[in-house]
Amino acid sequence: MKFAIALLSFVFAIDMLAQSKPAADLLITNAKIWTGDKAHPSAQAVAVIGDRIVAVGSNSDVQILRGAATKTIDARGKLLLPGFNDAHVHFVTSGTRLNQIQLNDATSMGEFTRRIADRAKMTPKGEWIEGGDWDETKWTPAKLPTKDSIDSVTPDTPVFLEHHDGHMALANSVALRLAGVSAQTPDPPGGTIVRDAQGNPTGALKDAARNVVLKVIPPPSHDQRLQAMRRSLERAAELGVTSVQDMNDENSDSFADIRGYGELLQNGELTARVYVAPAISDWEKQAKVGIRHAFGSSYLRIGATKGFADGSLGSSTAYFFDPYNDDPNNSGLLGEQMHPLSQMREWMMQADAAGLQICTHAIGDRAVSTVLDLYTDVVKAHRGMERRFRIEHAQHLAAKDFARFSQLDAIASVQPYQAIDDGRWAEVRIGHDRASRTYAFRTFLNHGVHLAFGTDWPYAPLDPMLTVYAAVTRATLDGKNPNGWFPDQKLTVAEAVEEYTTGSAYAEFQEKEKGSIMPGMLADMVLLSDDIFTIDAVKIRDVKVIKTIVGGRVVWDQERKKQYSTAN
Repeated sequence: MKFAIALLSFVFAIDMLAQSKPAADLLITNAKIWTGDKAHPSAQAVAVIGDRIVAVGSNSDVQILRGAATKTIDARGKLLLPGFNDAHVHFVTSGTRLNQIQLNDATSMGEFTRRIADRAKMTPKGEWIEGGDWDETKWTPAKLPTKDSIDSVTPDTPVFLEHHDGHMALANSVALRLAGVSAQTPDPPGGTIVRDAQGNPTGALKDAARNVVLKVIPPPSHDQRLQAMRRSLERAAELGVTSVQDMNDENSDSFADIRGYGELLQNGELTARVYVAPAISDWEKQAKVGIRHAFGSSYLRIGATKGFADGSLGSSTAYFFDPYNDDPNNSGLLGEQMHPLSQMREWMMQADAAGLQICTHAIGDRAVSTVLDLYTDVVKAHRGMERRFRIEHAQHLAAKDFARFSQLDAIASVQPYQAIDDGRWAEVRIGHDRASRTYAFRTFLNHGVHLAFGTDWPYAPLDPMLTVYAAVTRATLDGKNPNGWFPDQKLTVAEAVEEYTTGSAYAEFQEKEKGSIMPGMLADMVLLSDDIFTIDAVKIRDVKVIKTIVGGRVVWDQERKKQYSTAN
């Protein structure tokens, strides 16, 4: 009798367990999964409950979690990766640019002028023509445009057109007049007003000189800001970008952006996770309410700061130890925030003491070295903290500074696509020796430096496939380096994917939350049309995203050409 009762109790317990077992909300089966987990690098299936991965293994391993309401995606043997995490974007600027004039593919000065003339005809009176992304290196001759190139087609319309690197702009006479820029206007610290032989402004404005005109351009309304965010989120979902790290533009209002992101999050419209880094000059706005690095929810976080040390190579304002080869009287510019240097040091000291993460734009070798000096001062003053200092771009390094990067455990937040773009002309500007330490991804890894991959969108394409292609091939856009520009700096596909997922997650203190397909991680994944690990590397740039999944929800379905919100 006792045995029968015990047997019945055991059967009842098993039945209750079966009835109470959790059912997956989503199963992905028949996939070729690159997990990012070195202990278990590959798998066939994954199960998701809520917004988290709960099981990774074979098809049979996850079937136990199938329930009546479980949704299933049959991957049909396609490659499944962790969602891409872009470590450096200008998200609102990018969304705004999608509605503005596009000039990057203009192949001549004449075409440049014609496009602006066409835009002026459809621009309402009083509105500005903005956007641009122009690149004079694609013209013959490669000559900077001037206001004289566009004044005749924009006699009453103010124009402000950004260079493709974001560190130079062209303003027409109307815009210069509204900003009060004349021959008597001095160059601001950290900027250059390009002038003709008579000392008159040509309309080209470099780095901090751009701010003189930017200050008179009306800021976007809240609704315009939200619309720009929606456009960027749509593009990110289509390209498999599930997280972005939104780096402050010198004249952007990051706190207005945070308000907008918060509104979209509340409405279920935030289909990518966002980490916002406002200006370091505004460090106190975060610190005074006790915000520290990586503060917030899984979808929206703050706690970083962004500073600028110099300009860019394309605008000849990146700050070098030695002069430019093609401009021997110019070694670049220290950024406006570095005047005086004691000001930047104080901002860094205060931000670090408050527990905020410090990210600093530095491109030229002397700018990078100067930032490493400042970071060293901060460490000496405040020991025993995990900071994860970042240098954004870190394009050109002095040989001595790779080891210093490692010693400071600083992260190199890099943009591989810009290597195959700059590689068309960089050696003319800085010579072969300096170029050999440009976008030096392999050298960084050999020194044990953490890399985080991004794009700097809108100044380079957001598409992760182009970034992986660039890191793996280093084949310049002009076709002149098919075997790679400084091929010793190439990465493997696996290394590139790792830096774009776990590497970028580490750069925002989130490697335990996302960046790999493992139980307990956020269910952010991307299903690709082709296996980038096995196809010819040249074909990686053509690979498309089939599905983008954020928090266990499909936010992009290529087969239906449709984006979804997280509220679905």
